[in-house]
Amino acid sequence: MYNDEFLSRKLAERKENNAFRTLRLPVNAIDFCSNDYLGLAHSGALHVGNGLSAGAAGSRLLAGNYPLIEQVEKEIAAFHEAEAALIFNSGYDANVGVLSAIPQRGDVVIYDFLSHASIRDGIRLSFAQSYSFLHNDMTDLERRLQQVKETAVNIFVVTETVFSMDGDQCPLQELVLLCKKYNAHLVVDEAHATGVIGQRGEGLVQAEGLQGDIFCRVQTFGKGCGCHGAAVLGSESLRSYLVNFARSFIYTTALPEHAVAVIQRSYALFPTMNAERAHLRKIIQYFQDAVLPYEKLPSQTPIQIVIVPGNEEVKALASKLQQNGLDVRPILYPTVPKGKERLRIVLHAYNTDEDMKSLIENLKFEI
Repeated sequence: MYNDEFLSRKLAERKENNAFRTLRLPVNAIDFCSNDYLGLAHSGALHVGNGLSAGAAGSRLLAGNYPLIEQVEKEIAAFHEAEAALIFNSGYDANVGVLSAIPQRGDVVIYDFLSHASIRDGIRLSFAQSYSFLHNDMTDLERRLQQVKETAVNIFVVTETVFSMDGDQCPLQELVLLCKKYNAHLVVDEAHATGVIGQRGEGLVQAEGLQGDIFCRVQTFGKGCGCHGAAVLGSESLRSYLVNFARSFIYTTALPEHAVAVIQRSYALFPTMNAERAHLRKIIQYFQDAVLPYEKLPSQTPIQIVIVPGNEEVKALASKLQQNGLDVRPILYPTVPKGKERLRIVLHAYNTDEDMKSLIENLKFEI
């Protein structure tokens, strides 16, 4: 039998730290876990007709390009008031493609410390120097910008509009002003804002009227849009550059017609879902107003955070909630800092008032 003891040792460390991860099948419980904020995946509303290809047969540069995908890219660009859009197979692929291909040797990337793993991985693959700044701290960002302004060929500032592990939003207006002041290019990941933030779910950038000030936006479809894939928004030059240099675009099979038709269907539906967004705002405020024996992070997004320090402690509370029919998952160290372990509670347009009452009542009992 093959000797892979070196893997077993690392897995044993995870188990000793009570941080071992396993895959779970869906359970018959009230959903406070998935990123299906508007319920588009949950409801089956994204069903599209038969007769669409289930495979693209190659990368976009070879056999995998087709009229529907280019048409949908134009529709997405128009909706988001961008010059051009390029579809990637996932938000992870989009961030890795953008951040590994665009920053070059001599450039500097400055990113929010709480940026998603896909952002960090893309930066690692580039030849640029990189530095983090304290989460949403514009004073610390400006300090970093001052340090590199004289030596960097190009400066890129990278952030998210809604942060997946805290549920808070970036100070976008201040970020834009700082980037203008230091001639930096702003890259913004709208993954958890698409479909949810703004009157039509257009995202924070357009909600604040800043689409003309952003170098690059990433809109991800696997959350509020209820489907799969992502699009990078920007100029025609940015699109052409990524087609030529983004390895996660060039060297992968394209999304099939069926997947792209589902994206198109989602973009036809989610802008009209004002009642669902209004219900989300109502239950978000209800949860924020609830008095619990645990610390809650302030958030006006569907991502609600309850801090329960310690892997063992947060797993025990999540288990109690699951036993009572509430699908709430723990977020463990090392995914989050030690002492900041948490329940990541995701609210949805299909969570009822009764669901919310049950959730809060079950959170009032300490473990």
